[in-house]
Amino acid sequence: MGPNGEQVGIVSIHDALKLAQEADLDLVEVAATARPPVCKLMDYGKFKYESAMKAREARKNQAHTIIKEIKLRPKIDPHDYETKKGHVVRFLKAGDKVKVTIMFRGREQSRPELGFRLLQRLAEDVQELGFVESQPKQDGRNMIMVIGPHKKKAEAKAEKAAAKAQRGSEEPSELEAESSVQEAESSVAEPSVQEA
Repeated sequence: MGPNGEQVGIVSIHDALKLAQEADLDLVEVAATARPPVCKLMDYGKFKYESAMKAREARKNQAHTIIKEIKLRPKIDPHDYETKKGHVVRFLKAGDKVKVTIMFRGREQSRPELGFRLLQRLAEDVQELGFVESQPKQDGRNMIMVIGPHKKKAEAKAEKAAAKAQRGSEEPSELEAESSVQEAESSVAEPSVQEA
């Protein structure tokens, strides 16, 4: 193959190297297993740089799912429960998984059904944002449940960026409105007092 991707045909190695030197390019073997082997004239340094940049860009756009953890106690106050539920909602909206842990102490360990009911209640409260990925299970002194988001991390990131762009476009109009109000106030002249 030539430098622009055109077919050169079957050429001897000596002739191919000569073509590469004339074009000031490298002769790179593309398909070694093919008969005859397929080679291409290209700037190999530039090719490696471009492929590295593509890989870096792909890694940058890749979404990493993070598991966030919330710890609760079986005898949690209603207000504290609402606060923890708010954290779970925030994590699920961001597209992260949430690991909910209920810690039992002392005699609480003999009543695991309290923790189970609490986890079921939490799952019902956030079911529009996420689903129960792993059912509640006892693990020593703790009971653990994992809730996964309905939308993926990438979707949540795109939504957040769109909302940010929307807010950015609204701010200038608010500033313009504010400046026009100030101009209107300054244009209203105060009546002058004349002494006779």
